[in-house]
Amino acid sequence: MIKAIFKLIILISLVGFITISPITRYIFGLSLKQISSFLLWTVKYEDREKWIKINLDGLKVKDWSEPAFYTVFIIFLIPVFGMFFGFLWGVGGILFGKSVPYIGLSLTYGIVMGLAASVGSIIPLLQVEDTFSNPATKYVIIAVVIMLIGVALTAKAGIERDKLIGDTNDPSNMSKGIMIAVSCGVLSALLNVGFANATPVALEAEKMGALIRNSSLAAWVVVLMGAFLMNLGYALLLLFKNNSWDSFNVPAAGNAYKWAILAGLFWFAALGIYGQGSALMGTMGPIIGWPMLLGLSLIISNIWALRSGEWKDAKKPFQLMLVGLGIIIFASVLLGYSNTIS
Repeated sequence: MIKAIFKLIILISLVGFITISPITRYIFGLSLKQISSFLLWTVKYEDREKWIKINLDGLKVKDWSEPAFYTVFIIFLIPVFGMFFGFLWGVGGILFGKSVPYIGLSLTYGIVMGLAASVGSIIPLLQVEDTFSNPATKYVIIAVVIMLIGVALTAKAGIERDKLIGDTNDPSNMSKGIMIAVSCGVLSALLNVGFANATPVALEAEKMGALIRNSSLAAWVVVLMGAFLMNLGYALLLLFKNNSWDSFNVPAAGNAYKWAILAGLFWFAALGIYGQGSALMGTMGPIIGWPMLLGLSLIISNIWALRSGEWKDAKKPFQLMLVGLGIIIFASVLLGYSNTIS
């Protein structure tokens, strides 16, 4: 299983390299053009003669705005690409549940949040043209590093708290759990990478009359469709494999359904609002907004943990947790500042 996970990460890295700059995207587009005749049906009627000519004589596409190629790019390639990233995010969610029994919730959450925030911000940053000439780039990188420090301290505080209450894990499973959590963190970051790469879909929604802040919802439909297929497929696989359909009728199932539905609604409502804010921030939106979203969600989750008594009788770990949360808040402020100079 571990080898398969790392092979998947290598594949993701290769796909990320292909899309990381205009030059590699251009080369990738040329290779697709040679086998894209079957996509003819997606091209507007008035553009078909031009599209056939491109495929017959191998003319170079010098501009992504070339009508026929751009039509196929928007209608077919971008949605498939976005769904692919959403699908991989769904895999990451499953790995989260696999990691917790090995290394505990606190360490898993810290590793996953740290990697998801940093990788999910850095990859879209590298995909922006002339990114290192942008004065905001250095502030974004510094803020992401600072946020990672805050997440690490928060995770350490959780581990220390678990030791105080006697909730420790088998050391022999530690390395396996960490490897799974790292894989989960990288895959979880791809939700934002998919959102950033589905921006052309949002731009098309704007052309059709959608408000700028609402156009991001079109991109989410593409990305989350892949995530839905992954989660639905895995759930059905387990239901058939374990023949556990009767688990839906266990006592107090209604209460479980209520909280599951509420959690789903709040989570995806948060993504929708994040997408709106990201759209209003422009190109730097997914780069700046994503780590802010995850950092602040970590803060809120610990506030609820405090209210529920999880930090009771754990004074020193609680103080360390406050330091970590303070650092995360500072990093979020720095990210907000970087958007003002981008």
